[in-house]
Amino acid sequence: MNLDATTIEKIVKSIVKELDSPQDNAACYGEDGIFEDMNDAVEAAFVAQAYYMKQPLALRRKMIEAMREVMLKKENMETICAMAVEETGMGNYEHKLVKQKLAVEKTPGVEDLETAAFSGDEGLTVVELSPFGVIGAITPTTNPTETIINNGIGMLAAGNAVVFAPHPRAKNVSILCVRLFNQAIAAVGGPKNLIVTTTNPSIETSNILMAHPKVKMLVATGGPGIVDTVLRSGKKAIGAGAGNPPVLVDETANIEKAAKDIVDGCTFDNNLPCIAEKEVIVVDQVADYLIFNMKKHGAYEIKDRGLLDKMVEEILPEGRLNRDFVGKDACYIAKKFNIDVPEDTRVLIMETNKDHPFAVEELMMCILPIIRVDNVDEGIELAVELEHGNRHTAMMHSRNVEKLSQMAKRVQTTIFVKNGPSYCGIGAGGEGYTTFTIAGPTGEGLTTAKSFARIRRCVLKDAFSIR
Repeated sequence: MNLDATTIEKIVKSIVKELDSPQDNAACYGEDGIFEDMNDAVEAAFVAQAYYMKQPLALRRKMIEAMREVMLKKENMETICAMAVEETGMGNYEHKLVKQKLAVEKTPGVEDLETAAFSGDEGLTVVELSPFGVIGAITPTTNPTETIINNGIGMLAAGNAVVFAPHPRAKNVSILCVRLFNQAIAAVGGPKNLIVTTTNPSIETSNILMAHPKVKMLVATGGPGIVDTVLRSGKKAIGAGAGNPPVLVDETANIEKAAKDIVDGCTFDNNLPCIAEKEVIVVDQVADYLIFNMKKHGAYEIKDRGLLDKMVEEILPEGRLNRDFVGKDACYIAKKFNIDVPEDTRVLIMETNKDHPFAVEELMMCILPIIRVDNVDEGIELAVELEHGNRHTAMMHSRNVEKLSQMAKRVQTTIFVKNGPSYCGIGAGGEGYTTFTIAGPTGEGLTTAKSFARIRRCVLKDAFSIR
């Protein structure tokens, strides 16, 4: 599936031209779920969801299957992933293909909505999961299409309609995903406008979405700012915020494997996923050997303190993250600082102290600070400190079960990966389902269809108990 830059550019230009062409202006008024006005989008979703509630589960299952099929088509996958890289200017095309396939195939559907029942002398009680209605979903620029696919499947599986407010820098590719979903749903007889968005997403349209009385639930996948705004909305909210995942390596670890796993994990989609390794903490006894092995797998070590200071100044000017570097690969960053690195360089590493800005801040680029500690207990405490209480993700490489358990209890993250790369935590090379909305701040964890459903109890007095 390798595409060269010229081919990617050609694909993107043709799709953007199609999206902006005059003959598609009808789409601005609701064709394929695309609206000019956010209020119109919400109203259309409200009408669609009311109709959807009257349809059988069999149709819901057919729709979910059709949504999966359309996103797995080779031409759609390649176009969407190429567009995502080109439009956002971030990430890695090959890795986005992996992420899209993961979102399509390992997002739970209707089967996630399990019924519970209680029966006895006083009758039967059934506990079921029911939709909220219209969900407003704010999606990030880092994982734009994966989040739409993941949320779209899960939210519709739970019986809801969803209004997406994508990041403006991922507008065109997000609109394409919404269109493809609507076309797939229509092809199997499902209602239109269960998934909608607007032509020009902005802060203003997001504010309209969050305040609209017919939106009963809000889901924000992004940084702390948008998550905090959603949590203050007064509505039922799920917040999937930022992380700063540490990876700890102790003296009992398989160092050769740990080195490869760390490089693989931290360079996945150019470090855009919030689960990716953002800083390494290593027991001093094995630090040199870990660095040696990381270099064997594409790490390039920066030792010049003056150069490192310059990198801090440009990447974190006045303590604020320079978005021009986010989601960029190691060679791009190296070139910006006139660092001559091999063409196969995957990540820039450097030893720092625990207070260094690169360790403290979540960079989301192929830069990885390494911090030495005297022992594993010190490493665990430092990992907790650098994770900042986000309760998002952490990794540890160790053969000491006691210390692995200690780390898990102390760090309290939603995802804790032991002896593997970070992406195992979302089902890529690890067991379990996937999600791209990891709700640490609000506690839902790895969201699925049941996260987007209300728990309802139906009680029948003195009947239907046959025990």
